[in-house]
Amino acid sequence: MSVPTVIVHRDAGVLAEAVAARLITRLADTQAARGSAHLVLTGGTIGIATLAAVAATAARDAIDWRALDIWWGDERFLPTGHPERNETGAREALLDHVDVDPSRVHPMPGPDSGLTAEEAAESYSVELAKAARPEDHGPVPSFDVLLLGMGPDGHVASLFPGQPALYEEERSVVAVHGSPKPPPTRLSLTFPAIQAARETWIVAAGEEKAQAVHLALSGAGPMQVPAAGARGRQGTLFLLDRAAAAKIPPSLGRLASP
Repeated sequence: MSVPTVIVHRDAGVLAEAVAARLITRLADTQAARGSAHLVLTGGTIGIATLAAVAATAARDAIDWRALDIWWGDERFLPTGHPERNETGAREALLDHVDVDPSRVHPMPGPDSGLTAEEAAESYSVELAKAARPEDHGPVPSFDVLLLGMGPDGHVASLFPGQPALYEEERSVVAVHGSPKPPPTRLSLTFPAIQAARETWIVAAGEEKAQAVHLALSGAGPMQVPAAGARGRQGTLFLLDRAAAAKIPPSLGRLASP
């Protein structure tokens, strides 16, 4: 796994715009090299703000949206269209405003699919496996960018400290029950799926994240601080605002905006 690089921006607004610009460049470069790309989306305030920032810039047209496969790192197990679903937020912020190929947008199933949470997790695992190629690392595509938010407890996707999903080594997607954040039932990528990504970007803003960021970058175990286990094969970025970076040593972070 790669060693994290930390980049610090002035505030949450600048952070969202900077991550959006970085994402557009990364995806456009990947498509220029290989013709298509795989992106994993996240929810949360800063995740959705980033997608809105992509939608708001004319540079978004540098991406061939119809040659982009879009996945989710986790999802609240709620019906399609529910306002608390990550998918709903992503569609409203970005996907409804660009020319995506519907067949290449891969939302996680909700209960309206008729599946249980366990069946929905298995269904998404199968969909990921179908998209994987022989040169990929395991039964998921080698995601070009996997976006993750991070909670004050250090959780990423729906992998919460001390929960059984953290120990999953075989499956790429699991059902999560008893989430400490509502709703209690969710679907989530597992560490093996996250760590198969070429690049993993953890995007965090706010002083309430500062302690978790510090621990994730200071050798904490991923069972206690899941963000410590979120690493990409070729690159791992912690993209932070000043408040979230307040407790890390200055030697770890590079201030990208004055």
